[in-house]
Amino acid sequence: MPLLSVFYQFCPSTAADYCYQLWLSHGFQLRITRARSSKLGDYRFSSAAAVKHQISVNENLNPYSFLVTYIHEVAHLLTFQQYKRKVNPHGKEWKRNFQQLMHPILNETVFPASILLPLQAYMANPKASSCSDAVLLKALQSADLTGSQTFLTELAVGENFTLQGRVFTKGALKRTRILCLEKKSGKQYLIPGQAVVEKL
Repeated sequence: MPLLSVFYQFCPSTAADYCYQLWLSHGFQLRITRARSSKLGDYRFSSAAAVKHQISVNENLNPYSFLVTYIHEVAHLLTFQQYKRKVNPHGKEWKRNFQQLMHPILNETVFPASILLPLQAYMANPKASSCSDAVLLKALQSADLTGSQTFLTELAVGENFTLQGRVFTKGALKRTRILCLEKKSGKQYLIPGQAVVEKL
């Protein structure tokens, strides 16, 4: 499949040409990988490979998460080209590159307002992972919600829900996690408030 078609498949269509131009400008191998729980994407440099720069992004991301992750990784590539390994992976040099790369697409033609506002706030001082910003994470995950899915924080205390095929009752908030009772075992678990659950 031609790479431009890949960007139209995985990114918001209004950003596909921009993503393709970044690939043309920087010449890297792009891999769309199976879902990985430990990361959304990564950048690698291999001096032995035919194509020395490689970027991978998980295939299961919604278009907005895919786009932010892709630009995040291109910023790593650009930072490596400029500084090699002399700077911190998520230091000020990477932040500046990430901000500059995001600037042309940080608007409502690419992102809905519900994502754009928290994304703009995050981009003022981006962290190593967009998942570390609870407000942005919730906005990005909202694009994935279907039917009876919701965030755990949206349920009332005492409501039942399913998570990974198990039935729980929501309990009290403990900082950023919620103490929940698994019905079958009677055990209590601390579950992140931003977890996507199925309301019963």
